[in-house]
Amino acid sequence: MGVTNYDVVVLGSGPAGEGAAINARKLGKRVALIEQQQQLGGNCTHWGTIPSKALRHAVKEIISFNTKPMFREIGEPRWFSFHNVLKNAEKVIAKQVKSRTQYLARNRIDIFFGRASFVNENTIEVLDRNGTVQHLETKQTIIATGSRPYRPADIDFSHPRIYDSDTILSLKHTPRRIVIYGAGVIGCEYASIFSGLGVKVDLINTRDKLLSFLDEEISDALSYHLRHIGVVIWNNEEYEKVEGVDDGVIIHLGSGKRFKADALLWANGRTGNTQGMGLENIGLMPNSRGQLDVNEHYQTVLEHIYAAGDVIGWPSLASAAFDQGRSAAGNAASTEQWRFVNDVPTGIYTIPEISSIGMTEQELTSAKIPYEIGQAYFEAMARAQISNETVGMLKILFHRETLEILGIHCFGDQASEIVHIGQAIMSQKGEANSLRYFVNTTFNYPTMAEAYRVAALDGLNRLF
Repeated sequence: MGVTNYDVVVLGSGPAGEGAAINARKLGKRVALIEQQQQLGGNCTHWGTIPSKALRHAVKEIISFNTKPMFREIGEPRWFSFHNVLKNAEKVIAKQVKSRTQYLARNRIDIFFGRASFVNENTIEVLDRNGTVQHLETKQTIIATGSRPYRPADIDFSHPRIYDSDTILSLKHTPRRIVIYGAGVIGCEYASIFSGLGVKVDLINTRDKLLSFLDEEISDALSYHLRHIGVVIWNNEEYEKVEGVDDGVIIHLGSGKRFKADALLWANGRTGNTQGMGLENIGLMPNSRGQLDVNEHYQTVLEHIYAAGDVIGWPSLASAAFDQGRSAAGNAASTEQWRFVNDVPTGIYTIPEISSIGMTEQELTSAKIPYEIGQAYFEAMARAQISNETVGMLKILFHRETLEILGIHCFGDQASEIVHIGQAIMSQKGEANSLRYFVNTTFNYPTMAEAYRVAALDGLNRLF
């Protein structure tokens, strides 16, 4: 390309990079985007959010077919291999790459494929796969290189039976038994996926309960339903040694327990993609997990170099990364089109799924905030009965005096969609954030959204 001088250069084409590049371009900046891989989309599209959620959807459909009596008139239950189910995800990935490419092209953003590194604070070197080197001069840089699975040095990830959340997508067979080490979001999601495929799953949790950042009732419900589908959960355990053998993997725990399985999925933490970028040339030092520290404007210690997305750590969600990237670009352009992203709904795609926003019961109790609860159980909802998705509930936490909504917690089918209704009301200012909105508004019937009316009435009935 002839033009090598840019206002903004974005490193990485995942959600944060895409959001940053497009917003910077819309704000009148000359923008280049550098992607190390040969296709756009970043880790989110190729190894993280998209493939795992596409896998989950396919598995959920298999479970539905195999467990609903109505389908027995069509045929007997069928079990699919992991590799065959993965083909569905590959189709979605291809569609996402096409969409992402069209977005960037439509906004006339210059794209470079290759390895980016800093020569100095205003010069980026791009080394492509053919060995060609280009230098881009830039006034500002936004680092959005994402993250990768954390790999302890004492575990041999070259062993054919030991996987992380990236390499598990190359699994060519369906194991009879799998050990998943790490019961965070990724570990719990894959526990659901493999159990849904009929695989025996041992889920090893290093903490005393699953996803301890969730409301306790929701965490307990997840534990119950994972166990209900056959997942064996081992809490408060740490690995001592992982031994790859010819016919599988043996994991030794500090408690003296040992497990042997056909495969091990390591799902315990992630590391920011900051290695080999020449950060030492500009005096930028990642933390021990490879992440970059930023201020509320998404600036690093160098004020013209920004960072967004998983490379800065929390909350490590694609949804937040889009907004962080857009905000970093807004800051770089010195406009008001930015915000510090600190109020993000969780979206956990277990089976059933989980979503929440706001405070938990534990947090409200600790803060001595007088709150009350309104609940709606899906088993009583007409839409859930029709779709045969009766597992789950919606829980609204609200101030018992002002009726201000303080937290929304949902467990069950479509939870990640349902939560946004509550989020919209919570974001209103003053008296507009009120539980009464849900009893003074007519909801379509039958819908899952109607759960808000049922939960609100339940909560009001508890007041005295």
